[in-house]
Amino acid sequence: MLRRLAHPCRHRPHRPHAHRRPHRTRAVALAVAGLALLLTAGTSGAAAPAVPAPGAPRTPSVTAPSATTPTTAVPDTPGSATPLSGYAVQSTAKVTDTAEAVSRPGYPATGWYPAGPRSTVLAALLAAGVYPDPFHSTRQKLIPAADFTVPWWYRSDFTLADTTARTHLDLSGVISAADVHVNGHRIATTGTVTGAYTRHEFDVTDLVRPGTNTVAFRVQPNNPRKHLTMGWLDWLQPPPDQNMGIVRDVTVRRAGPVALRDAHVVTALAMPSMASADLTVKARLRNDSDATVTTTLSGTVGGGAPFGRSVTLAPHETRAVVFAPAEHPALRLESPRVWWPAHMGGQPMYALDLTATVNTTPSDSAHQAFGIRDVRAPLNADGARQYEINGRPLLVKGGGWSPDEFLRWDPTYTEDRLKYALDLGLNTLRLEGHIEPDEFFDLADRHGILTLPGWECCTKWEGETNRSGSGERWSAADHSVARASMAAEAARLRHHPSVISFLIGSDAAPNEEIERGYLDALKAADWTAPVIPAASDTSSPITGRSGMKMTGPYDWVPPGYWYDKREGGASGFNSETSAGPDIPTLDTLRRMMTPAELETLWKDPTAPQYHRSPSATFDTLELYAAALTARYGAPESLEDYVRKAQLAQYENVRAQFEAYARNAKDPSDPSTGVVYWMFNSGWTSLHWQLVDRYLDQGGAYFGAKKANEPLHVQYGYDDRSVTVVNNRTVPASGLTARVTLFAPDGAQKYDRTATGLSVAGGGASSTVLTVPESVPGLPTTYLARLLLLDAAGREVSRNVYWLSTEEDVLDYERSDWYSTPTTSYADLRGLAAMPRTAVAATASTKADASGTSTTTVTLRHASTGNTPALLTDVHLVGEQGTPVLPVRWTDNQVSLWPGESVTLTATYRTADLHGSAPRLRISGWNTPTSTVPAA
Repeated sequence: MLRRLAHPCRHRPHRPHAHRRPHRTRAVALAVAGLALLLTAGTSGAAAPAVPAPGAPRTPSVTAPSATTPTTAVPDTPGSATPLSGYAVQSTAKVTDTAEAVSRPGYPATGWYPAGPRSTVLAALLAAGVYPDPFHSTRQKLIPAADFTVPWWYRSDFTLADTTARTHLDLSGVISAADVHVNGHRIATTGTVTGAYTRHEFDVTDLVRPGTNTVAFRVQPNNPRKHLTMGWLDWLQPPPDQNMGIVRDVTVRRAGPVALRDAHVVTALAMPSMASADLTVKARLRNDSDATVTTTLSGTVGGGAPFGRSVTLAPHETRAVVFAPAEHPALRLESPRVWWPAHMGGQPMYALDLTATVNTTPSDSAHQAFGIRDVRAPLNADGARQYEINGRPLLVKGGGWSPDEFLRWDPTYTEDRLKYALDLGLNTLRLEGHIEPDEFFDLADRHGILTLPGWECCTKWEGETNRSGSGERWSAADHSVARASMAAEAARLRHHPSVISFLIGSDAAPNEEIERGYLDALKAADWTAPVIPAASDTSSPITGRSGMKMTGPYDWVPPGYWYDKREGGASGFNSETSAGPDIPTLDTLRRMMTPAELETLWKDPTAPQYHRSPSATFDTLELYAAALTARYGAPESLEDYVRKAQLAQYENVRAQFEAYARNAKDPSDPSTGVVYWMFNSGWTSLHWQLVDRYLDQGGAYFGAKKANEPLHVQYGYDDRSVTVVNNRTVPASGLTARVTLFAPDGAQKYDRTATGLSVAGGGASSTVLTVPESVPGLPTTYLARLLLLDAAGREVSRNVYWLSTEEDVLDYERSDWYSTPTTSYADLRGLAAMPRTAVAATASTKADASGTSTTTVTLRHASTGNTPALLTDVHLVGEQGTPVLPVRWTDNQVSLWPGESVTLTATYRTADLHGSAPRLRISGWNTPTSTVPAA
């Protein structure tokens, strides 16, 4: 069991065979010593087959495992890069044949299991139906971890028609290490192919033949304490196989005598005018033949004027080639198309195309998309990291990203979550370890989502510097693997405009030796984005201060916590923080837990929860349940527990983002960034998620969406202020703000309006009203309705708070790394007495030719009394009442007063209705549940 001890992260050689030709031996040596030099920009693999409905229960298959090794047809075209289409996998405990036999064409892989082109061992077994859905209940415990303590074979075939061209094997993503064999010959050992992020290229020209060829990997077990790979710390129950396998594409590359590698563009945008951009094109040419060769390297950028030159290479020589704008005017762009984050501008991309030609015949080619933008992250006067994109300061509003627990790549599921991030008004996702495949960053570029990749905490990655973590100390070989990992990731990510940093440490900064290795690798890769030494408030010997804080919390705190500029409150850059538990919707809970487990969930807060964390710090919901009971009243049923949880999570998540937004422009100790821990979970979870595994949306989701809306009116828990925050790029004027306080039964107790308001754009804020400290007749529990109208009198923001005259009281002196104790709680129990209030709904749906449906619903307060309908939720469902997911609402969980109505729209894939007519399930804090047609 992984457990955090002190730090606040959620959490932590053989020689080639003698019969091989001498120049083949040299090629393997090059792969070991020069990983960064052998990288090629622009190689991207085909996506694995889509994962079935995320986390959907699987039943054991009645079909025997396939005995057919997948075969990939590799074209002869110079410059082609063809990912292997998949593997047959089997435990070495069940394979008695020699490696030479297993890796020869025609080997009968009888009883082996099929695996996708990017697949851990367990992902393959799950797809084959060997085990039932591990995301339900405690089924994952039934998977025997002992099966993954021995190596597993991965075997794949590829066909070639013409072997006169050179053939290379390009690979990365091996967890934890592997011996590699081609056609019965070992080409690399575990001393070479080790580490999840290292990249390797092997010249196998002399080993391949026309027809079928075989590549086989003997993959070693993974242990993130011992290997520079990936671990899960306290995020979730770790997979029994520890993600051993091959999780990135293995690619067969074809070329003539000259190979073209490491092609990329270094961009320099003229600042602050952005009127021009200089592009420097770089590449490496490698002569793989035994003769001197003259090659012509030519190319274009963005379809502009061509550039090129001839280069003569000695046998087996590698030479760097640089095209500078001073020599090639086509590389100096006037009025360049600048890439911006979403909500700030467009996301144009350029393309680099290069071809190396020998005797008029193409020998190799490279294609690379890239964006032009300027990103900086200086320390402000208070020592906090302040990101600037194209000269504009940016408040980072982010979330921690998690891949699927079994590292299954599904491009549709990934894009759905990225669209959710945009829907929430987030601009950044942090990837702590688990750095996703190329397509993830392509999608981030396309959608304008910034990313903060970096190494993970507390495992082997911090074994030298974080003695509170679980990682073992480094050997000399580990230093080499770490440098090679940094070189490979830098070359892979440098062209993505969405990547605005690399964090070379998480909880702990690297020591000087490790940092120097990282920085040298980054420099060699022409890395231009900021390098951050750690996600915590620490320094590294060379880079200096991180400018970030990692003060938590990771467990429950009240909403008012976020407004105080200490601990995790809204100042500086908080790299990971939240109030911990995020109980999903009742629909999701019933999919992930048994009835008995659900009974325990609401009745026994001291019971360890398998779907929370393996950490003893986070394995119960005790802190959360104590606050829920004290503030809202003891839950009376599972439904009542979930109902109160959604209310609590809405107010807390909203407060976190609102506090950071309000304080972003403060003259002293401003907030510069906040990363909600976490945006999503890799499995069915009870904590650290704005959106659950099945993409359902509850209070946490809509609390974040409300806080980050473009033009927003909000309440300050600390000073009772009413503040307008303008997240648009342009100023807003002629605004009217109104605050009204009500008793829970709807009786009005206070009302005030401010008119003629203006607020600058770009995240500026303006406090326009302050609620008095004491309001006559105000009950202990009360409601505050905030309205913001534009110059035409249209409502542009509505925000409703449930508050108490008895405030939450925090004991900061007893704060620890994961929470600050609350000594007394706000009394919100008066909400329980709110009379039931009906909400009427009318809806219609339109489907377009692209496969998208839009449902429009008008909600109307339908009762005759004064009581408002608090936090009315609309769920789009099918005929069986199952939520249609994913779905993006213009707004949801809205509160209505008598005489009020609101129109909302939901957008979703028509196919996700599975042929049923759309329906809407209406519910709320004091609204009886009803279902209405929406066809």
